[in-house]
Amino acid sequence: MLSAQQLHVKGRRGDLLPPTSLRAGRGGLLLVVGERQDQRTALALAISGRMKPTGGRMAWDGSDRIKTLRLASALVDSPGVNEPEEHLSVRDLVTEDLALIPRRYRGALLSKPWLKVNSFEDIADLWTEQLPPDRRLELLTALALANPHTDLLVVDSPDRHSAHAADWLPRLEELAYDGGRPLAVVVTVAALPAGWSGPAAVIGNSVHRPQGVPAEAPESDFRLETEDAK
Repeated sequence: MLSAQQLHVKGRRGDLLPPTSLRAGRGGLLLVVGERQDQRTALALAISGRMKPTGGRMAWDGSDRIKTLRLASALVDSPGVNEPEEHLSVRDLVTEDLALIPRRYRGALLSKPWLKVNSFEDIADLWTEQLPPDRRLELLTALALANPHTDLLVVDSPDRHSAHAADWLPRLEELAYDGGRPLAVVVTVAALPAGWSGPAAVIGNSVHRPQGVPAEAPESDFRLETEDAK
């Protein structure tokens, strides 16, 4: 279980991540809405243990150690952080990513057999920029899960590659609800997909506001994760 309460990150002129609270457990998919890409990325970095927050509380399975969270999580396709470089072929990307897996779990993981076993041979010689959004996400999440200790997937703004939720949402639902390996999946998005009725949160949902001033939120029907909802 990932739990974050009033998590925030200061920037040069203000909050890079305004106070935000959320919860996400294994076997569930949480969408977190933020209009600004820098705020979405800051949240993704913080909840995956890649950035130390300025304030707030955060825990994974009851532990508040950043190292514990980092070891359990995988950050996927974060722009300007770990999105694939355009000049890389899929084969080279796979080789690089498999090399990052801790040696004791890596075994004989090589790009050619991995591509075959995971059904990516058809795209092996493409540049990463040539990949359709759905295949891109399938590839990057499969690489993240090559590490058997990954229990938390944090996917940064998959909707930037396609405005059609059908290109990314089904894959993430499949991973979250997989009975054989249930994951906690947190996804930052610019807006909720039409008809989404699952768990959702809004960046800045824990900002203190004077009484009577409503929080800004997308006009959508969803369950807002706030401290009151906990």
